[in-house]
Parts: sequence; structure tokens; C-alpha cells
Amino acid sequence: MKVRIGIGLGATTVEPEALAAVIEPLIDNEFDSVWLSEVLTGPGADPLITLTWLAARYPTLKLGTTMLLPGRNPMRLAKELASLDRLSAGRLLLTFVPGLTQQPENGAIGMTTKERTAAIEEVLPLLRRLWAGETVTHLGQGVDLADVRLQPLPAQDPLEAWLGGVAPASLRRCGRLADGWLPSLCTPEEALAGKAVIDSAAAEAGRSIDPEHFGMSIGYRHRPPGDEARAAFARRAGARGKRIEDLQPVGLVALREVLQSYIAVGFSKFVIRPLDPPADWDAELGALAQAVGDLQS
Repeated sequence: MKVRIGIGLGATTVEPEALAAVIEPLIDNEFDSVWLSEVLTGPGADPLITLTWLAARYPTLKLGTTMLLPGRNPMRLAKELASLDRLSAGRLLLTFVPGLTQQPENGAIGMTTKERTAAIEEVLPLLRRLWAGETVTHLGQGVDLADVRLQPLPAQDPLEAWLGGVAPASLRRCGRLADGWLPSLCTPEEALAGKAVIDSAAAEAGRSIDPEHFGMSIGYRHRPPGDEARAAFARRAGARGKRIEDLQPVGLVALREVLQSYIAVGFSKFVIRPLDPPADWDAELGALAQAVGDLQS
């Protein structure tokens, strides 16, 4: 099992100098990839624009994003992602998310939760067909395509798309439609149970998911969480009834133990997110590499 650890920057402010301060030690310390999240109302730059800039500047860096699928024109989205994957020589890593339900983000996305779910169900299969070079005709609820064919095609064949989510419907959708699973705020026991649901749904759909395509997004801290962090955690879906310290470990020793607990139940791809903004990314990533780098295999 190939364990890989990427570094997540979330949706924080992005400036060229700040990005260089993260990416250069990330590469030097042999982390697998960088990950950017999409939050329309957050301070971060658009992830696809930022990843394109990174692709040009760092020719070996793997480029990951947890990005919104709902609300996008599927043909335009297919072309944007295929273009980025081709220009980066196949370095793009994709996880699609429905988006946050808290305001003001919920209103900015402009779709109800039900509409977002329907969009993923309809659009993800279309993206696969377009990326495979098919001529596509589709008349649907939110998408009308007539004899369209995508050019250029992605460098990766196939360009994989993962999903997150821990609700039963999300797990079954992942099994039916996705290439992998990357949730967050999920205990190792829940992760193992979720993997079983996904594998079962995939088998029912006549497909399978690579055993190495199960991962976890994990935030960690160096200091115990304050009242604001605890309140934000309590508002997150999937956090009800859980201890923040169990899912957002405090300290690098605790982080290593959490990673090992997921590896023990068959998970091998991780996006690690510092929840306390590091004053010095070089020192932060050097210490992180010493603490968990040897888990990569």
C-alpha cells in the first residue's frame, strides 16, 4: 500500500511570495502534493487559477483541489480541468465537493443541498464521457448537450475524480460514481464502515474502486483549540457528538498516531492541514516531515 501525504492550504489568502514560502519546503521535504480548497466567499484565490500558476512554476509538483462541482457549466468545467491536466503533464488530483452549507457561502453557491446533490449525480458521469473523448448528447435537468466532443483531452487516462462526504447517500454515490473517497471529520471506525458501504455500492454498480484510493483530510494544531475553534467544529456536518481533539489532533505526536490509526484500517492517501497558520513554513514542514514523513512508502 502506497502511503502518500499532501499538504492542504485550505482557502487561505494566497500571494505569490506566500505560496513560494510553502511550496519550496513542501518539495524539499518530499511531501506528495499541495491541496487548495474552493470557498467562494473565502479569502483564497480561485484554486484552478492558482494551481495553473503553480503548475508552471513547479514542474514536478502534484496539484490537488477540493472544488465545487455544482453550479458549473459541465462542458466548460471538463475543458478547464482537461486543459490544466494536459498543461501540467498529468499532475492534477481532483476531489469534488457539494460546498459548505453555512452562510454566506450557502447563498453564494446559489443552489439548495438537493440541487447540488442532483448536479453531482448528473454532471460527474458526463465529465467522464467527455474526458474519454466520446461524442456526447445529453438532455437532463440542468444540462443540455448535443453532439459535443471535448478537445484537448486530459493527459491522464482516465482523469480520476474523487468525492467526499460521510452521509449514507454520499457513500453510495461515491461507490457508484467516483474513483476514490477523501472525507474529513471521520473517525477510523467510521472510515472503515464507510469504505465497506462504498465498496458494496461499487460492486452493485458493476465496478470497483482501487483499494489505495481511500484517503482522509486531517487538520492538526499545536495548541489546544479555543472557544471559537470549538464552536466552528460543532457547526460542521459530521462533527456532532465527537471530540474535536480526536479529529483535529494537537501536536505532531498525536497527529502521527491518528495517521497510523487510519493506515491500520486501509487508508493510504492523506491531506494534512495546519489549522494554526505557521509563522515559518520551512520550520513547520521540516518538523512535520520528521514526525510523519517516514509513514510514506
